[in-house]
Amino acid sequence: MNIPVTIIGAGLGGLTLARVLHVHGIPSEVYEAEASPTARLQGGMLDIHDYNGQLALEAAGLMDEFRGIVLDGRQALRVLDVDGNVLFERADDGTGGRPEAQRGDLRKMLLDSLPEGTVRWGHKVTGARTLDDGRHEVTFENGATVVAGLLVGADGAWSRIRPLLTGATPEYSGTSIVETYLYDSDTRHAAVAKTVGGGSMFGNGVEPGMGINAHRESGDTLHAYVELDKPLEWFDAIDFTDAEAAKARIAAEFEGWVPELTALITESDIAPIHRPAYALPSGLRWERVPGVTLLGDAAHLALANGEGANLAMLDGAELGKALAARPGDVEAALAEYELAMFVRCETPIEEDFLLESIFGDEIPQQLLNIFERRNG
Repeated sequence: MNIPVTIIGAGLGGLTLARVLHVHGIPSEVYEAEASPTARLQGGMLDIHDYNGQLALEAAGLMDEFRGIVLDGRQALRVLDVDGNVLFERADDGTGGRPEAQRGDLRKMLLDSLPEGTVRWGHKVTGARTLDDGRHEVTFENGATVVAGLLVGADGAWSRIRPLLTGATPEYSGTSIVETYLYDSDTRHAAVAKTVGGGSMFGNGVEPGMGINAHRESGDTLHAYVELDKPLEWFDAIDFTDAEAAKARIAAEFEGWVPELTALITESDIAPIHRPAYALPSGLRWERVPGVTLLGDAAHLALANGEGANLAMLDGAELGKALAARPGDVEAALAEYELAMFVRCETPIEEDFLLESIFGDEIPQQLLNIFERRNG
């Protein structure tokens, strides 16, 4: 290829693309809205699956580095009911296919694997347009512009590059996640820490649409994800700047649950963070537009199911490999990549495979009933 690839967004997908391109000797420039690599926290734990995310890391030549940031023991898993009864428990014996790492550590690993200066920080996109010669111009909030011969939107749910390809926009799913953090959990929140265990914990109600889930992260931190099916107006009525009032209002929805679970809300060391869940239309496709494509949430934003980061990384790796395989025919490479991505995203992972990959081959019927209610 005789043109550099312009990537918008320095998330995991965009950086994986940049890394795979670098491995194949193809230059890229990554433009990121954040001011620096440490401008904000990068989210919580991610399980990187052997059937997608790890394939991307292999293509990027980073599996050894990845093993170095995996947090031992975090594949341990337990599922509880509202009374705190353990429905399922599995220790981390090191043989699972979903090792856990901090999102921030993954991002740093990818950044460190790129030539210095690849990422241009402090470049927030305000718009993009197609020029008369078929190239694409991107405008940034800081007044800068860049004209791209090959443009990739890796800029997430509210992508500014997506409108070049489709008018589709994310819609609220009816479900929100409320995040909380408990620090120094083994000493300051001992009962909750014991309930969560050494890895991931899922607390499930009788009815679908509500749950209290948590990860044990690095530094003795518990990171909880409280799931509620509520309209946006319900959350808008909560003052999340009033930490105690917000915690009390969210916890009230879980009346009757054991305190070891609701304490993941009430004992939070930060004000709860509301994360409404948006999604693009299922099966979204677009007509091929020369010189531009999308990956990750910009292309196929879906409800949280543990696959989003893995799929973004796989998108980046597959796009990088397609461009490397067809250096003299970029459009053929993009068409090949997009078709495979569309098919991949339209082909849901078989539930039996997914459940077995998470829980193994001996799943209690009570646990299967929970999944049937949630999917029915």
